[in-house]
Amino acid sequence: MMKRIQYNAPVTLTFALVSLGALLLSRVDGGWANTHLFSVYRCAWGDLLALPRIFLHVLGHANYSHYLNNMLLILALGPGLEDKYGSRSLLLCILITAFVTGVAQMLLFPGTAVLGASGIAFMMIVLSSMAGMREGKIPLTTLVILVIYLGGEVLNGLFRKDNVSQLSHILGGLCGGEFGFLLPRHRIK
Repeated sequence: MMKRIQYNAPVTLTFALVSLGALLLSRVDGGWANTHLFSVYRCAWGDLLALPRIFLHVLGHANYSHYLNNMLLILALGPGLEDKYGSRSLLLCILITAFVTGVAQMLLFPGTAVLGASGIAFMMIVLSSMAGMREGKIPLTTLVILVIYLGGEVLNGLFRKDNVSQLSHILGGLCGGEFGFLLPRHRIK
């Protein structure tokens, strides 16, 4: 019997494919799309692209390696989260995380731009670690994840000067933790 390929995690797969399209577009247009559509930075609120950039920055990536690092985590964790919580809930988590990280970037770092899905990846890491949470009990894996990943990002933010947005990682992880407490323990269709 021949097996058919299933588009099993529509939000996760579409996110990865649209992000790849954004990367390719930015390569073809010499970086215009990354600068004007897929990066978030402080600008006048009258700028017609200000609001879309708050959400679209998670689709942009500086290069293929940046894209690959984010998508490996998202493609590994997203399908399980979609299966547990449903596609609509995961899409809402992605949109809220994009909004939180985008607005924080605009307000707190006026001289810099940020792009990439690492905030989404960190949200998924923490949310996945909380997926097995039972009433009144926090899984030890969640605490270990918080110490290793988010604690590391706090230290990196304090002591390293690089082109990585530790704030996006931290805020993404905090969003994942909040979603872990707020989302119902069963799938909503």
